[in-house]
Amino acid sequence: MIIAGEHFTFNETFDSPITVADSWVMPKNKLGDGNGEAKLYVGSREKMEAFFGEIGFTVICFVLRKDLQAYMNAIKAEYMDPSQDYRGKENMRDLWYERMEKIDNLPEGIIDFAISEQSQISGSRGYVNSSDKIYRLIREISLPLVSYISAMRLEYNGHSIFYLKLFADFEEIEKRKAYIENYGRIRSEESFWGVREVPHGARDSGSRGREGQDEYRRKLLEECPFCPITMINEDSLLIASHIKPWAVSDSVERVDPNNGFILSPLYDKLFDRGYITFNDNKHVIISNWLSRQVKDRIGIQDNQLFQFLPINEERARYLEYHRNIVFKGN
Repeated sequence: MIIAGEHFTFNETFDSPITVADSWVMPKNKLGDGNGEAKLYVGSREKMEAFFGEIGFTVICFVLRKDLQAYMNAIKAEYMDPSQDYRGKENMRDLWYERMEKIDNLPEGIIDFAISEQSQISGSRGYVNSSDKIYRLIREISLPLVSYISAMRLEYNGHSIFYLKLFADFEEIEKRKAYIENYGRIRSEESFWGVREVPHGARDSGSRGREGQDEYRRKLLEECPFCPITMINEDSLLIASHIKPWAVSDSVERVDPNNGFILSPLYDKLFDRGYITFNDNKHVIISNWLSRQVKDRIGIQDNQLFQFLPINEERARYLEYHRNIVFKGN
């Protein structure tokens, strides 16, 4: 694969995203007390060492300026209208511009830095750390709980090198924004388990959906009453999936049926998380940020044609946003 003009051999993707915890981010981004800590929890020590190297490893990683810019554009709505009570909440808008300027001033292309295992920490939890300014910048722009990092192992001139990429978690932002927008409007809800109290419009397993979503779903089903990937046409097994995420859409886009597809749950999740997207010719594009094992199991192939995928001029515009902002490109 070619990244920033350099040829790499793809090896593997770390099989789970690295959650950005509140403890790791810089103070202005924090939700709780304390000043934050530079060590990043990656996952179990065993899994981390199997991916990055032997006990006590130090490895070379890299990020791309264009990826950091893409992340900041993806997370911009959260900076402008926070869904969480960040310590610097009142200044988040200014922080976005300040941090974007720092990124714009970085060199174009590959920016490498080293990370090291925190092997002095006992136990089964795996941590890494770095004193590099790029590592610090990632901590500075990351927002807790709504950002995450993915890692890819590549080979370059006979050596392993690790490509790190920061992503916005639109699904988590959506849940938090939906709760804020509907906070205080409590109603009795019939769920599978009986009657309970939930925030009106909040997206959870017992909710009747967000305001306007019933009509949005109905119009989508009228246009395409089945999943164009699986051909399943049982309503209860189909999801009205947004192309431009609900969390970053305006009030019109949220209920615009052109901003959606009807998909089966697996493909809704893959699309929602940016692991698949589509070109305007109805071919699927699968992200290399999915692990090889998952790619082998999802039942579709890269560049596969889905002729019943309903793409018109309006959807093509939303899909361009999805490819540029949501999709986990390489």
